[in-house]
Amino acid sequence: MTEKIGVVGAGIVGLAVARELARTRGAEVTVLDKEHRVGAHQTGHNSGVVHAGLYYQPGSLKARLCREGVAMLRAYCAEHSLPYEEVGKLVVASGRAERPRLAALAERARANGVPDIAELDGLALREIEPNAVGVAAVHSPHTAITDFPAVARRLAQDVADMGGSVRLAHPVRAIRERLGKVQVLAGKRVFTFDRLVVCAGLGSDAIATMAGGAGDVRIVPFRGEYYELAGSAKDLVRGLIYPVPDPRYPFLGVHLTKHIGGEVLVGPNAVLALAYEGYTWRDVRDAGRILTWPGTLRMARSHWRTGVREVYGSLVKQSFLDAARRYVPALTAADLSRTTGGVRAQAVARDGSLVDDFVIDVRGKVVLVRNAPSPGATSSLAIARHIAGVVPAPSR
Repeated sequence: MTEKIGVVGAGIVGLAVARELARTRGAEVTVLDKEHRVGAHQTGHNSGVVHAGLYYQPGSLKARLCREGVAMLRAYCAEHSLPYEEVGKLVVASGRAERPRLAALAERARANGVPDIAELDGLALREIEPNAVGVAAVHSPHTAITDFPAVARRLAQDVADMGGSVRLAHPVRAIRERLGKVQVLAGKRVFTFDRLVVCAGLGSDAIATMAGGAGDVRIVPFRGEYYELAGSAKDLVRGLIYPVPDPRYPFLGVHLTKHIGGEVLVGPNAVLALAYEGYTWRDVRDAGRILTWPGTLRMARSHWRTGVREVYGSLVKQSFLDAARRYVPALTAADLSRTTGGVRAQAVARDGSLVDDFVIDVRGKVVLVRNAPSPGATSSLAIARHIAGVVPAPSR
């Protein structure tokens, strides 16, 4: 009898998981999502960067699955004629104080197997980005950009071609295990599966609670806001220009990012959102749930100064401009135009620590992806292969 597996979440990770289970297990897969299109949230609101693996702790799931995922994604895009362009990334130290962290970043990148990493001085970095300035930089020439929503749509087509289905406008309302099966009430139907994999992103907590696995890790949403370079200003940036990241945080700071369509984005910041899909300041519908989680309050007490700076940056355009001008000083206020942002599903532990690595839990017949932020899109095909190995095989 054909194994039936449900997947909650039609973002790039959920669709990659569904495709992998159909492809390698011959399972009949059904993807359930509350939205009317695939990739509606994190997949459709990210920077489009295919991360090479510079930042992640060697030996972590993030480090391993990012490097595996890059190769798999590059091959997948080539196979399906999807856009994939190696524009390269510069991580730039704007002052001498940042040099030690930059050197540590280069060492970490090499430990993770990132190819052709180069350490540059202030003159050499301008050969790559003539309009950029800094005292030193790390260059990752194979860091790429792609169209992740297009990849997600292709994955959904693969699922359908393999006999599966993607059920949009099917919000999950209840989950229970009964008689060795997993029953899921989604929309107005009850689906019965042998296994269930939850890749719900911003909705992870709600679905985990339904599955009886709320646990000591919860999603705290952070809104990332962007400006776009207008007119000829976009010609000031050839590829990707990033600051040296603060190792205390999983966020990378305001950077300049070329997109497949030629646009150049400036951002994002990282502002605590008061709704899981809180794309604007006005959206506060989940404030009670987010703020009463003990981890949120402990995190805020530890990092309130950073939080205040991020809020200021959100409200004052000059702050974004100043951050961008540290690396591309020719930019002016007239060059920055506000554009669409996104919300990052960041797992926070009860003690207030920000969970850095991917987190995948198995609870009975349910597999819960509890944390898969950046580089989740880059790693999606490798995450799917990893989860396929985690999902217990059917008993014979």
